[in-house]
Amino acid sequence: MQSNRPNRLATVNPATGVLVKSFEPLKAAELEQKLQKAAETFAAFSRSPLPERSRALVRAAEILEAEKESFGRLMTLEMGKPLRAAVQEAKKCALGCRYYAENAADFLQDEVIATSATSSFVRYQPLGPVLAVMPWNFPFWQVFRFSAPALMAGNVGLLKHASNVPQCALAIEDVFMRAGFPDGAFQTLLIGAGQVNDLIADTRIAAVTLTGSLAAGQSVAAAAGKAIKKSVLELGGSDPFVIMPSADLERAAQTAVQARTINNGQSCIAAKRFIVHERIAPEFIQLFVAQMRALSVGDPMDPRTDVGPLATPQVLADLQRQVDETIHQGAKCLLGGRALVGPGNFFPPTVLTDIPRSSPAYSEELFGPVASIFTVNSPETAVQLANDTCFGLGAVAWTNDPRERELFIDELQSGLVFINGMVASDPRLPFGGIKQSGYGRELSHHGIREFVNAKTVCIC
Repeated sequence: MQSNRPNRLATVNPATGVLVKSFEPLKAAELEQKLQKAAETFAAFSRSPLPERSRALVRAAEILEAEKESFGRLMTLEMGKPLRAAVQEAKKCALGCRYYAENAADFLQDEVIATSATSSFVRYQPLGPVLAVMPWNFPFWQVFRFSAPALMAGNVGLLKHASNVPQCALAIEDVFMRAGFPDGAFQTLLIGAGQVNDLIADTRIAAVTLTGSLAAGQSVAAAAGKAIKKSVLELGGSDPFVIMPSADLERAAQTAVQARTINNGQSCIAAKRFIVHERIAPEFIQLFVAQMRALSVGDPMDPRTDVGPLATPQVLADLQRQVDETIHQGAKCLLGGRALVGPGNFFPPTVLTDIPRSSPAYSEELFGPVASIFTVNSPETAVQLANDTCFGLGAVAWTNDPRERELFIDELQSGLVFINGMVASDPRLPFGGIKQSGYGRELSHHGIREFVNAKTVCIC
């Protein structure tokens, strides 16, 4: 995803540009107090009974479900996603909490291994305070998909959220407090990005997880490596969406529009490059452009709105530059292409074709409702083009040909491959990428085991 470095910790309504509320960053003494509290809380919390943690996480789910409308409005106010999507995000967080509350005991139970010893097994034990550096685009879900498994494993969490969603960050801390987790089990740190590396170096921090830009990931990975600490990174994506002649073209086009414009186009797993077989390209493009044109752009609080504003003026400026440079290098713009005049960070649904290899739309992640369409003459060339990127997060292929399906499953270089559908995260499935989209996995049993010590025990 694109980097975002605002100069202040503040809620600025992206639909109007109006400053809603500012926050003072933590003073050095206040930050020290929170770090010490995290360390002290971990000593007791790591030994708390698993059923006790489970009951608290269920209560967190109940709070999220009961207050989903107010949490949704807060997300929309701070980063601009359509309200109905924000409400769904709160519900998904509740689903994630329930999933780990119900399954953590199985995921963390001793794993017995037959050896020549009298008894041998692996015991999964928590590491300590985990620092989470989280982005603004899914301000609740990104945090809960880290925190639910981390807390169930017995770790404690420290959240450094994006600077433009401070109220979401504080609301999440409040959810855990009201759910009954002990004071210090989950704390929000209102600090700037420049303080992250010093935190990673602090001996009380056991590990770090980041979802964010490639540059942020490089910085965190370097700091974690220097400190010899575990890190998990989920970075950007330039996900391919491949359509072959055997596909249901109308369903593929409809899903493609949703996959490109979800979260106003600001999702790492949003489809960004549409790779279409030349035999069906004219029909697909016609369907796709017509449906993109029909989308309603406007107030994200309005239930009729399909696409709201981009999160910040900088995200808007970055996207406009990428589109302008791509068109300047020879690409054709079939729809949109220019930011909307007036208040707010609005960019219309946009479709680009004939994209030069040297242009931003070919090699960079476009974080907004801009679709890049490419044509190919075979499944094999589709795979080559799909893999011609530094990213490897998600990928989609639409085909009803069994041979093509296996080709795409085996050869697409990504952490997730969806056939005849849209890439999405699910608590039951591991989530993460390869290449410069990061490393490690969130969700499923893989996610809860990222921040534990897999301790080998042999009784001879």
